Amino acid sequence: MDTKDPDCDWIFGRDCPSRTVIEVLAGKWALYVLAVLRRRERPMRFSELRRVLDGITQKMLSQTLRALERDGLVRRTVYPTVPPRVEYGLTPLGVEAGELTGAIADWSMKHAEQIITARTAYDAAPDPAPIGPASGKAESVA
Repeated sequence: MDTKDPDCDWIFGRDCPSRTVIEVLAGKWALYVLAVLRRRERPMRFSELRRVLDGITQKMLSQTLRALERDGLVRRTVYPTVPPRVEYGLTPLGVEAGELTGAIADWSMKHAEQIITARTAYDAAPDPAPIGPASGKAESVA
């Protein structure tokens, strides 16, 4: 009988390769970059992406694009012009991931008001009693 935990073969396992992919996608800016490239449906220059992604620093955009390129989601194309022109577009794998990020973006826009209302109510409530080993109470996982 196999007693191995089935979750260890999935994203919960520390050594699971898909976990590293999800960590990149769960980064602060990766979903936004993929969603913008998906919605524009064309390659974009670095400066154009930076203008659209309000609040992202040049360094963070560069790191995010590199990580997405490394994972095969974004294609970087350098044109031999003076000065060099560089564009970023989605690969077929990136298009597929972009569909998922687009769905997340659509869902968040649809439910933003409800979430903000829930946050406001939570923040206005008194601090809940501690949960966990120090309190002697079991943690609640929702």
